[in-house]
Amino acid sequence: MYERMLNKQVVPSFDDLLNYAGERSSLWMALDAFLNEKFSASKLIRFPYGNEYGWAAKYSKKSKHICDIFAENSAFSVFFKVDSSAVEKIYDDLSDYAKAVWKDAYPCKNGGWIDFRVLEAGQLEDVKKIVCAKMNTTL
Repeated sequence: MYERMLNKQVVPSFDDLLNYAGERSSLWMALDAFLNEKFSASKLIRFPYGNEYGWAAKYSKKSKHICDIFAENSAFSVFFKVDSSAVEKIYDDLSDYAKAVWKDAYPCKNGGWIDFRVLEAGQLEDVKKIVCAKMNTTL
């Protein structure tokens, strides 16, 4: 249903990633604008983490990794590592969906890797909250 772009031989453009996200591309563009305005994020199209992950846009602030956004058929997923202490500060302000995503995070040291599929505006707001907490700033 939410298949990713897995053909490693064909390097997509950012527009190709957005087109693949289909009706959710406007949400991705809103997140892209947020990351650019809030963090002056740089963006790099890459095929990270192995063959099952697919093509993504990596967002960074200088040398600090913010997140990867993976194109999916009619959706996109935001993939990033966040410390438990950052999430604890905003946990009560997150939706039930975001809390479930955090509960399913892949554990890593004092936090975890989140794979957060965005399908609606409320979920986008949760991603913004978590990213701001990760980057130690306010929304």
